[in-house]
Amino acid sequence: MKKILFAASEGNPFIKTGGLADVVGALPKYLDKGKFDVRVILPKYLCIPQEIRQKMSHVTEFYADMPRGKEYIGIDKAKVEGITYYFIDNEHYFAGDSPYHEVFEDVNKFAFYSRAVLASLSKIRFRADIIHCHDWQAALIPVFLKEFYGQDPYFQKTKTILTIHNQKFQGRWKIDDIENCRDLPPDCRYRAMEAYHETNFLKAGILYADRVTTVSATYAQEIQSQAGGEGLDGVMRKVADKLSGIVNGIDNEEYNPMTDPMLPASFGGKRISGKKKDKKELQRELGLREDNSAMLIGIVSRLTEQKGFDLVNQIMEEMLNTMNVQVAILGTGEERYQESFRYFGQKYADRVSATIGYSEECAHKIYGGADAFLMPSQFEPCGLSQLISMRYGTVPIVRETGGLKDTVEAYNEIWQTGTGFSFANYDAGEMLMIIRYAYDVFQNHPKEWRMMMKRCMKADHSWQSSAGNYEKLYQEL
Repeated sequence: MKKILFAASEGNPFIKTGGLADVVGALPKYLDKGKFDVRVILPKYLCIPQEIRQKMSHVTEFYADMPRGKEYIGIDKAKVEGITYYFIDNEHYFAGDSPYHEVFEDVNKFAFYSRAVLASLSKIRFRADIIHCHDWQAALIPVFLKEFYGQDPYFQKTKTILTIHNQKFQGRWKIDDIENCRDLPPDCRYRAMEAYHETNFLKAGILYADRVTTVSATYAQEIQSQAGGEGLDGVMRKVADKLSGIVNGIDNEEYNPMTDPMLPASFGGKRISGKKKDKKELQRELGLREDNSAMLIGIVSRLTEQKGFDLVNQIMEEMLNTMNVQVAILGTGEERYQESFRYFGQKYADRVSATIGYSEECAHKIYGGADAFLMPSQFEPCGLSQLISMRYGTVPIVRETGGLKDTVEAYNEIWQTGTGFSFANYDAGEMLMIIRYAYDVFQNHPKEWRMMMKRCMKADHSWQSSAGNYEKLYQEL
């Protein structure tokens, strides 16, 4: 049996700020337990809720030599759904009310975390065949492994995979100011780790890892281009032979309209009438006009420029004034978008609801009660919201980029195929045109719309198929 260790900065159900935690919390459960012993190692943040921390048991503690001197490393563990989770404890690095802080703190913190992961493996007696590292926060593990443990018999067979969930975030800072990297060889610090006169954790991990993956096939191509590479396109082209794209999945047990306790009415398969009740209840709860003929568009997202909200702001007035649509927004992010959606919510109180913040229950109700789901992202490595919306028969309207392009098949009215509507260019007019098209199908071709809803719900975006692709990659290594 091969031993796989997932290393990441967050993971459900312990700590979550975004989709990375969903992947780290879900993927290990779907890997073949007869072939792989999969475990996860996370930082033990003080901001992890106390009721969760109380479920952890202490494993061991020790001191390791690092640039600041001997550093304390505590190891706790917990088991969830058959998966063992380890936690690196050091309050000097992992204090605070959130897992992420200022960049200058985080680069040193996650350099410590990467070193501590490798120092801990012999203590927990887990000789990993593969360390699967996620994003820049764990990207130095392949670097430290080869530079500090290259001759250690304990790690002679250990391989590394680095998965890039979003290439925009790279872990960049002044080269000489990262204390926990100061003992790396100069050739590593000033060449492999350097990009544009800064240390770049992601670049180093890409070069040192045995394999590199990202979260969709299209995104794997986009990050090799100047437009999508975020300054690392040359590096990505250099490692193209070890780069692959594996699309994320969703947990079909967590997102199941037949059993979801957060929905007023269940639905699914051949019986989708319950979705009408969910729509009515959603309209009532959000203060929208109870109107089944209105096309209710859902948005559950971080409110950032990347997610395409400049386009939404540009077309909102015209969309609301020329079509019988309603918009339910849930999210938090940049103040300019929060304010604009608050404005629309006040001006069109019975047609626009803007919930600034995040509620898992509200998110499920929007997925379940909306007719369509809007995701006009500038770029989207994979995206989970469009997969969840399809699971709930909520037809996605997306821009053709990254994982959105890979997972949403454009509607074809001739052949009656497709699972959503898509537009190619990052252009407000083009987006409005495709929303009008979707609106026409919703209003004037209800039979075809219902057929598309059912195709969405039948589409397999579970972790099973994605897990199979990761298993093949592990076997290759």
